[in-house]
Amino acid sequence: MKKSLYFLFSVSLVMLAVDVFASEPPAGSVPQRYSYAMGVRLGQLLKGQGIQQLDSAAFAAAIDDVLADRPLRLSDDQMREAIAEQQRAFAAQRAQRALASLDAGRRFLTDNAARGDVVLLPSGLQYRVLRTGTGEQPRPDDSVRVHYHGTLLDGRVFDSSVERNQPAEFALAGVIPGFSEALSRMHVGDHWQVFVPSELAYGEAGAGSDIGPNEALVFEIQLLDILR
Repeated sequence: MKKSLYFLFSVSLVMLAVDVFASEPPAGSVPQRYSYAMGVRLGQLLKGQGIQQLDSAAFAAAIDDVLADRPLRLSDDQMREAIAEQQRAFAAQRAQRALASLDAGRRFLTDNAARGDVVLLPSGLQYRVLRTGTGEQPRPDDSVRVHYHGTLLDGRVFDSSVERNQPAEFALAGVIPGFSEALSRMHVGDHWQVFVPSELAYGEAGAGSDIGPNEALVFEIQLLDILR
């Protein structure tokens, strides 16, 4: 709660500074740069909650009215109704997106399974061997060191230890089922391309603003070492 109040206070400072730099680039004074930075943080927070659009003028006006002790333009009942109505709209949009993603993932995986070099497992997980290793296989309770590159079906990168140039270390039990299942079948030195159905990834919940509901995922995984 304290963090939320601090963040809202910071947002208020942003709105107070709007008139100062509304017609100027955000690269001037410290207050201008600070205000812009806090606006970016707010935008990232809202986007992470699945909010893609916001009437910034109405938002700024509301904060300005509260800080200036002016009468509010909507009653409590009107505000509750507006929030509920918009939440219903967000839920409908998310459900539509989830259905479209599920259908796209299934079509992709069906076509992909027909490729001659793709292995289809009973769980629905698919993989393609890019390089064969000769080391050990990890046990279910092992931790591993890997390089990975994760993308959506359209090629957008959502996470990549390769791009960070820093291998990741984690327990097999601590990652999504599709990732864990693939690693449990790999040998140290293996390099696979892995195709993960949504039910073995993040399912209907998705993950943050990058991975939507029912998204199938594609990984390139290199098993570098087993940490015992």
